[in-house]
Amino acid sequence: MNETAVIYARVSSVGDRQDTSRQIRDLEILAKEKSLKVVKTYEEHISGAKKTQERPILTECLQYCISNHVSVLLLSELSRLGRNVDDVLSNVKLCKENHLNVYFQKEQLSIFNADGKEHPFLTIFIAVLGTCAEMERENIKFRLNSGKAQFIAKGGKVGRKEGYKKSDEKFQEEYAAVIKQLRKGYPIRMIATSCGVGISTVQRIKKKFIDNENKREYQ
Repeated sequence: MNETAVIYARVSSVGDRQDTSRQIRDLEILAKEKSLKVVKTYEEHISGAKKTQERPILTECLQYCISNHVSVLLLSELSRLGRNVDDVLSNVKLCKENHLNVYFQKEQLSIFNADGKEHPFLTIFIAVLGTCAEMERENIKFRLNSGKAQFIAKGGKVGRKEGYKKSDEKFQEEYAAVIKQLRKGYPIRMIATSCGVGISTVQRIKKKFIDNENKREYQ
């Protein structure tokens, strides 16, 4: 009997600029190579800098794996689990305590080796990679803020042009992840947290697209 696996894929962007399809496809191929039976796939559109308690899909994923005694959780890389070192280590500790193996495809690293023993350098490896990721994130933020300040200093203006109105097509494209989760029936507050948008935005999208779809179905 094949061991069971769950796939968790995450991207930071809410719209279609980034999607989880590549991660999921690569992990499905990996699961087949390792004779793992994928029983569930989770997708989340939220920044990896958010803490686990602010990431409802990841929280649900971990709870499902532990409750259903899943053999291994598959992730494309360490940063998918988080970009905060303490938070990642905390999640790894939770998985270790519940005998849930986690495999990071890019790093080719897992909590437990094939013989069932814990990887001897896992904690050090996570700490080093996580710290580098945090430093890079801060560098990017600094460069963006610096560039924005210089642009404004030269007379540039930021924000939408006066009288600008976003088309329905553009709206659907930007909030594709929100619409997808609404169609799956997830609670509005959970969707807002997962996608990094306001509750009022989710409610507006629901009224504009989902409620209208439901009305047409019953006409």
